[in-house]
Amino acid sequence: MADLKATLNLPGKDSFELPIKQGIEGFDVLDISKLGTQGYFTFDPGFLATASCESAITYIDGAQGILLHRGYPIDQLATQSSYLDVCYLLLNGDLPNKEQHSNFVQTVTQHTMVNEQLSTFFKGFRRDAHPMAMLCGVTGALAAFYQDSLDVNDERHREIAAYRLVSKMPTLAAMCYKYSVGQPFVYPRNDLSYAGNFLHMMFSVPCEEYHVNPVVERAMDRIFILHADHEQNASTSTVRLAGSSGANPFACIAAGIASLWGPAHGGANEACLNMLEEIGSVDRIPEFIAKAKDKSDPFRLMGFGHRVYKNFDPRAKVMRETCHEVLKELNIQDPLLDVAMELERIALEDEYFVSKKLYPNVDFYSGIIMKAIGIPTSMFTVMFALARTVGWISHWKEMLDTPGHKIGRPRQLYTGSAHRDFVKLEKR
Repeated sequence: MADLKATLNLPGKDSFELPIKQGIEGFDVLDISKLGTQGYFTFDPGFLATASCESAITYIDGAQGILLHRGYPIDQLATQSSYLDVCYLLLNGDLPNKEQHSNFVQTVTQHTMVNEQLSTFFKGFRRDAHPMAMLCGVTGALAAFYQDSLDVNDERHREIAAYRLVSKMPTLAAMCYKYSVGQPFVYPRNDLSYAGNFLHMMFSVPCEEYHVNPVVERAMDRIFILHADHEQNASTSTVRLAGSSGANPFACIAAGIASLWGPAHGGANEACLNMLEEIGSVDRIPEFIAKAKDKSDPFRLMGFGHRVYKNFDPRAKVMRETCHEVLKELNIQDPLLDVAMELERIALEDEYFVSKKLYPNVDFYSGIIMKAIGIPTSMFTVMFALARTVGWISHWKEMLDTPGHKIGRPRQLYTGSAHRDFVKLEKR
């Protein structure tokens, strides 16, 4: 491939060449890393036009509705694979063969328990604490218990930390839920699948037997797959930035959880359920559809369209099929689910929504599924964090495995006061 360059003409300086880097897919990228030597930096609020790293993990083409993990389309992974296979793929670059699959599943399964002392941490939280507040705290606290995997310069330590986080996050997530509802913690079971084990820890109680519904189990596994990674979003960038300083992996993932907690990032499916509650009943839908079409009205339909996918969300088709499977299996009579299904029908048929490509997205369907199986809205972002942990740790490992990686240090455009001398208090 020929070396491509762009020429930049700067005021009062000789022209300056910028190398053009080409990836396997997507846009070409201007390499501005040497621009500072000319006394200039770029201004890009939100880093929306800035590539902060090279990555071989996930590729998104929002205009075409494409999401690839290590080259594999998300719909193929969600319908033909399992979450742990996708975890192996994201962490290692390829899908596992039979032996690798067996070893990986066994390793994850055998490390799902957490140190017993960790359960005492929860007693320090208020009973009405948000589950994300607890998850953020106990995830960071893992560094106090697993000190044999904190050396980020040791490749073996990085691998052990990755396995531990993938293994223990469902246990921690379920503990956050159990504490919030005043029920005893449930230990993991090695005879269940990753998703089945999580559902058992969430919903079983000591006084009666709990049987995992296979339809719900598969739906949970698909939710995990569809949320496993999504390129350089806010929380993934936060994990990379924290990791660039050499911070331990548990601290980095806790930072990602904190970033995900923001309503503009991880709270979309919770916002969708809140909207359904605001609408309340099917007979009020026309009123809210009219409000959504009125540009002067602040009301917005949550769970429709996507800021990245300008055509359609490739995850939504699989999630839609799964949603209908779960609702049929459970046969739940809930007016909010009736509202959701009628909204879906309108959005797929109404010319206004079709013309603007405001189709239901993955958050719309995943929120409905989680409500149907009994997961409260306060736990929705915890579910997101559980699924996304493997994506975060994959990016963290990739960054540390890259020779010459540097600590993150964004620049700024200073707009404060110019230089001024200090004035003593009596003269001010």
